[in-house]
Amino acid sequence: MMRTMHARGCLLVAVIVMGLLGAGCAGRYFKDAGAPPVPPPRYEPGGLPYQEYWTGIVFNGNKIGFSHFSITASKEVPDHFEVRSETLMHFKFLMMDKKISLVSYDLIGRDLTLKRLAYGYDIDGSTLKLSAQVRDGVLEITRDSGNQTSRESIPLEGAVYPGSILYLYPVVHGLEIGRTYRYQVYDSETQGIEPVVQEIQAYQESDLFAGKAFRMQTDFLGQEMTSWIDEAGRPLFEQALGGVLLSGLESETEARRYLLESAMNREDTFVDFSLIRTDTPIDQPRQTVLLEVLIGGIGDELIIPSDERQACEPRGPQTLCRIDVQAPGAGNGANAAGPEELGKYLQASYAVPCTNDEVVRTAHEITRGASTRLECVDALLTWIGENIEPAPVDVFTALDVLEKKKAECQGHAYLYAALARAVGIPTRVVGGIVYADEFKGFLYHAWAESHVDGKWTAVDPTTGQVPADATHIKFIEGEGMSSLIPLVGVIGKVSIEVVRAE
Repeated sequence: MMRTMHARGCLLVAVIVMGLLGAGCAGRYFKDAGAPPVPPPRYEPGGLPYQEYWTGIVFNGNKIGFSHFSITASKEVPDHFEVRSETLMHFKFLMMDKKISLVSYDLIGRDLTLKRLAYGYDIDGSTLKLSAQVRDGVLEITRDSGNQTSRESIPLEGAVYPGSILYLYPVVHGLEIGRTYRYQVYDSETQGIEPVVQEIQAYQESDLFAGKAFRMQTDFLGQEMTSWIDEAGRPLFEQALGGVLLSGLESETEARRYLLESAMNREDTFVDFSLIRTDTPIDQPRQTVLLEVLIGGIGDELIIPSDERQACEPRGPQTLCRIDVQAPGAGNGANAAGPEELGKYLQASYAVPCTNDEVVRTAHEITRGASTRLECVDALLTWIGENIEPAPVDVFTALDVLEKKKAECQGHAYLYAALARAVGIPTRVVGGIVYADEFKGFLYHAWAESHVDGKWTAVDPTTGQVPADATHIKFIEGEGMSSLIPLVGVIGKVSIEVVRAE
């Protein structure tokens, strides 16, 4: 049931997009700019020295897009303001073009608190629309993707702000060195309420931007982002992902110019950045049943999980992981799944709508005639292999995959999980790394685990493997974008030493 996986490293796109949306820009050479202005700059939303600005986005040395930010007084709601932003990105990934468009609208009060929002995403033609409003201390959210609509209500504890005001908040409350701000925002990528911590650290100048600026560190979604904000409250320069992801203030003409440059991003920048090379190649990785590796560069960013198949333990600054596809006694002991845990992996979610009529009908048609769970899994993988094309096309839900008949690895995992749950097989979506023979190293990937014959079995819908080979090393579990957060801080840092491979 093997087939070529053209979407190697596809999970990386989702992680990088999260970094791009939540991140800022950078510079390397900075020096003290003397005494900061007294009193510290502080502006009301209606008294900002600007109404809009443009920034260019650079990843790993290549310009990949631009963003546009604007704030104006609301004509409909007195004493309120409308924050609009647009981000366009275009880059090559695995020799295919990827185009991403993000448009957002936030209605905020004079204190910057969120009142209502409308966001639109288009990633390779897959669309997602989010709308929400705050009513009686509850954030009421509606999501539309393809033919699927879902609603959610989140009770709020205290003030909540939109993610678009990350660089407005310190400007409105004062750019005073030594000040630390803590607040909560609704983040559209994780689709949840997330904490933000910001510290104004210094007053600096640099050859990388004109004038003087306040250096600010922002901790958000497991990332550390450094920004330099001028006295007018505009982000002159920002950096994230250790300086690999940058953005900087520029003119509208400069920001849009990249759309016309046909030679932009000739190389697969993200793959080059994320590839985890090994000194010792793994021969026949798809047939590997036992693998021992030393993993470095994780730090405190990520705790690699252990289960019946995968045993990991610290070894100094590294982590020793043993992945055994044929581990004896799997399904017994402390990691055995009880009825309550298994029930959780039969429930529907936005990304995995296993109770949707089309999903249920398709799943039962595919598995007609199968008498065991393993036969059902085989039938589902065979159908996916014959009907869903592996391609770097991002999707938001399993229904998107059914409609487009193509997706990257995460989309394959969504669809498989939805179909498996629809026929009563507890299934979870997982992510991590897998050895890519064509690149001679590990790349980020998503697959699934199904509870079959009393144990969790790794299933790779993109390659059609069950059980998945031992080069599948699990880092995270979860089907929501928030589950990817731990990966953001480790991409580009991970090292692997192959100890043993059979």
